[in-house]
Amino acid sequence: MRRIVIETKILKKNDEAALENRALLDRYGIPAVNFMSAPGAGKTSVLEHSLRSLKNELRFAVIEGDPATSFDAERIQALGVPSYQVTTGTCCHLDAKMVARALAQLQLEELDAVLIENVGNLMCPAEFNLGEQLRVMVYSCVEGAEKPKKYPVMFRTTHAVILNKIDLLPYTDVSLEELKRSVLEVNPTAVLFPLSCRTGEGVAEWVDWFRDAIVSMRTRVAVCA
Repeated sequence: MRRIVIETKILKKNDEAALENRALLDRYGIPAVNFMSAPGAGKTSVLEHSLRSLKNELRFAVIEGDPATSFDAERIQALGVPSYQVTTGTCCHLDAKMVARALAQLQLEELDAVLIENVGNLMCPAEFNLGEQLRVMVYSCVEGAEKPKKYPVMFRTTHAVILNKIDLLPYTDVSLEELKRSVLEVNPTAVLFPLSCRTGEGVAEWVDWFRDAIVSMRTRVAVCA
């Protein structure tokens, strides 16, 4: 008997759809940003702070991914920002085809950037390219300083890590400096932003960086186009 081995990339179809998403976004000259985190880390709160600060300068739309409900989409819409809800059911992440369907519902010609709030999960979302140009991870400090090493894939594939809920550190045994070291050991190039959405500490630094990142990405997209 002769053994024939057939190999194919499991995520090939997703990657192909992601390339189509990127091509569509590039055609309109707009970047997409993928926000990822574990459940309850504060992605929506970070988005609310970011949009309140920047919505008069830049035109955003948000794609919300959740297994059920439209709570987060409603919070974004309350800010006067278009939001499209993707209900994933038993799926623990967004994939490129889900995002493609959402993009088809947005007025891309009227936007400067698309923000994607992925399903809360510390592993699966990192595996799926959505066609985004930038990945941002929101991590709750109270989850512990060891998690970046225990769940390295998401930390390794992100460009910026927001260390949220620093106001709670005095009530835990988590060291912020140890947490920073853990993140940078996994991803030495990650930009770190310790902040508190509740008190506002550190939010301005994040917003300034995020504004510059959006403007820079828009410039690069325009040049490539």
